[in-house]
Amino acid sequence: MRPSSPARALLIGVCAAFVLGATPAGAAPAQAPHRSGAASPPSPTSGVRSLPPLADLADLAARRLLTADLVAAAKWGTDSPIDDPAREREVLVAVAREAAAVGGDPQATRAVFRDQIEANKLVQRTLHRRWRAAPWLAPDDRPDLAEVRAEINRVNSGLVRAVADAAPLRNTALCPVTLFSAAARAHHAHDLDGLHTLALAHGLRSVCAPVVAPGR
Repeated sequence: MRPSSPARALLIGVCAAFVLGATPAGAAPAQAPHRSGAASPPSPTSGVRSLPPLADLADLAARRLLTADLVAAAKWGTDSPIDDPAREREVLVAVAREAAAVGGDPQATRAVFRDQIEANKLVQRTLHRRWRAAPWLAPDDRPDLAEVRAEINRVNSGLVRAVADAAPLRNTALCPVTLFSAAARAHHAHDLDGLHTLALAHGLRSVCAPVVAPGR
């Protein structure tokens, strides 16, 4: 389920404002999509978080998104395509099953994860285009894709639970406003640049359910 068009537009507008503050026009980084460079993203299991449901959800979405840098580096210079339908189906089946196990909505969870997958691929495609245009900026090291995917699976489990925990708020008129705040917090906490901020907006667009006016 997707938020209404005005809510989607507002989310994109707010994220665009973040972009303007994060990356000056014409100065998008060619290799380091976030200021900390291509290093491994913080582990989603490190430390103890006590965030409100949507803040936790946005934070985990940002953490998942940062793994796209590692996936892009792992696939760079290989025959591994960015689009991997078999892997995507595997993820969607797994998260729907996990959602049912924790009392979440499997259909809503799948919708959120479809957007997460597309957001991840958006980052990968953009990085590969940059590296093709400027090969000297391409990563020297190739991460182990199996290890990266194991990390993604760990993030996925936390994100499934976050979607389930956020269910009472997802269906209210307050969801878009609260999600904007959560996205802003994740943007600043992970020091996201323009590419990753726009991808985060894409990855969160199915979080809030459309609010139907009474009588309709």
